Amino acid sequence: MINWLIHRLALIFIALAASGVPAQTAPVAPPAPAEAFFKPRQVLEARLSPSGSRLAVTTSLGGQRVGLIVFDLDKPGQVTQAARFVDVDIQHFEWVNDERLVFDLIDLTVGSGDRDYAPGLFSVRFDGTELRQLVMRQQPFVVSGSATRQRPLDWNHWLLHVPEGAGDEVIIGAVQGHGSDLVSINPMRLNVVNGRTRSMSLGAPPNIRRWIFDAAGQARVAVAQSGGRQAVHWRGPGREEWQLLAEFDTLQAPYTPRFVDAAGTLYVTRSEGPQGTQVLAKFDFATGRPEPQAMVRTPGFDFRGSLLGDRAGAKAMGVRVETDAESTVWFDEDMKRVQMLADGRMPGHVNRLSCRRCGQPDRVVLVQAWSDTDPGHLWLYRGATEQWQLISRVQPAIDPAAMASVAFERIKARDGRDLPLWLTVPKGRKAGDGGPAVVLVHGGPWVRGGHWAWSETEQFLASRGYLVISPEFRGSTGYGSVHFRAGWKQWGRAMQDDVADAWLWAKAKGWADRACIAGASYGGYSTLMGLVRNPELYRCGVAWVALTDPFLYLKGSWWTRDDISDEGRRYSLPAMVGDAEKDAEMLTAASPLAQAARIKAPLLLAFGQDDLRVPLEHGKRLREAMQKAGNEPEWVVYPGEGHSWRLPQTRTDFARRMERFLAEHLKP
Repeated sequence: MINWLIHRLALIFIALAASGVPAQTAPVAPPAPAEAFFKPRQVLEARLSPSGSRLAVTTSLGGQRVGLIVFDLDKPGQVTQAARFVDVDIQHFEWVNDERLVFDLIDLTVGSGDRDYAPGLFSVRFDGTELRQLVMRQQPFVVSGSATRQRPLDWNHWLLHVPEGAGDEVIIGAVQGHGSDLVSINPMRLNVVNGRTRSMSLGAPPNIRRWIFDAAGQARVAVAQSGGRQAVHWRGPGREEWQLLAEFDTLQAPYTPRFVDAAGTLYVTRSEGPQGTQVLAKFDFATGRPEPQAMVRTPGFDFRGSLLGDRAGAKAMGVRVETDAESTVWFDEDMKRVQMLADGRMPGHVNRLSCRRCGQPDRVVLVQAWSDTDPGHLWLYRGATEQWQLISRVQPAIDPAAMASVAFERIKARDGRDLPLWLTVPKGRKAGDGGPAVVLVHGGPWVRGGHWAWSETEQFLASRGYLVISPEFRGSTGYGSVHFRAGWKQWGRAMQDDVADAWLWAKAKGWADRACIAGASYGGYSTLMGLVRNPELYRCGVAWVALTDPFLYLKGSWWTRDDISDEGRRYSLPAMVGDAEKDAEMLTAASPLAQAARIKAPLLLAFGQDDLRVPLEHGKRLREAMQKAGNEPEWVVYPGEGHSWRLPQTRTDFARRMERFLAEHLKP
């Protein structure tokens, strides 16, 4: 049975590779069904082994569950199944060395409300032998009888780091606390073959929230947080004691540690310029501050990326950054040449290279290629033969030729502030054509919402003929600290004006002539406040897992369980959203629940029954208030789901509901 399955997997991947990249000139077909957009990816993660002789891939091909398969790159056509279970899915994996991998588990057949807080840890040889449970899962599951399970560690141990060249050892750490108040204690080395641990004797300060290790697995940075303050501790090469580098209010960090190289150089990000954009710089231990000269700047964007080094982490080979799209600047001439080859072969794509035996004549390079219209492909390049091999498409059901293009714009908000936004433009739509639009507000809100990449919700809406406008309103991250801080205490106020201004700009440019507003989490909150504050702008609203009561969010309730941390409620949220007592008037004016009678437009409301971030109580209270005001919303609750839709049937059902709702209220 196993041999038949492996043979089938090999044939499937060969068939996918033979299909190639779909021609961009293919005739326009009817829009793909909702299932095509929201079904799980067939290929999830792919990683080369340390020597580059093997390629491991997590995939659902060949079975109902996500398994881990390994290609032997030195023996074409030889594929082995490293691990697959009957009732759980493999989530993340790493190569420990060329022979062994570690991975954890998740159950993708249950909703997101059943959270996998403790995914466990397992090790296995590339050929599927010597499967060992290293850390217990909190949820029960079935393990093959051949798995070694003697004395696994308790479920509260998590994988922290996989060192380079450390033989059979990884670094794990125990955690304590709950929700977002988790702190890490007692990192230790774990042998993945025999399950034995040995202390790292770190003697670190208490309340550590984050560790940074160098490539060899030496703990160099420990970031502690408690009482609304953070402390950055450093342990340099050859030192045993920890040095306090800085202590500051959590919301006033002068810099953020990012990574450490083999020479003991600490790289940090800090703010620079009038917009406070984050740049990458080295840390100067003599002055106790980041160096004044930045190493990497991405004007108009915060630095988001990494330095790319060789396997030992001793040599910087390039830098990977994301502005509107991801790009890589290589210092290494050989990798620069391979990048040019990849970009020539897959034009119009982001082509992310991961190399093994870098700089050697027989180098092996894994290429992950994607674009705004293409969910992605995996390619393999072999330096010895100069050959390219297409491994697989990520989502074969998606035809890139039928997808919408994504554009990044910068406009001016009504007060003159720069306002970045994304447009997902349906096939054939041009400025001046008019037509319907959906203003899609991202959640968070303190995240970057858009990226130049294929995105399922935006593409689904565009396939149905809607221009999708996605504003990076003030309070969003990724565009400088000034833009981020401008959103503090502006929920339902200037943040909401930015959303309206994005739609008014698109309308003035002729991109669309009518719109509905939609979003999840904070985006759902903004949807509701858009209908409250600007009823003349939107024909309808679609809000899911939407925060409706700022007071419930800020104060919590004895009767409503959530996962908002005590630390956040005491120190961060009062500054960023508002103080429930001191700012009560402002928060009431910005409360969809308190202003429910002002919501007159048709509204689709959806919630997860087991949501802990925005509990169902938010939805129930708003629904009741709207019923009393005489405006019954369309209402759906998904059992088992939490703050995001995990199950394909949930994602597809909600997409169909949204499609029908928008067709009724926006297309006429």
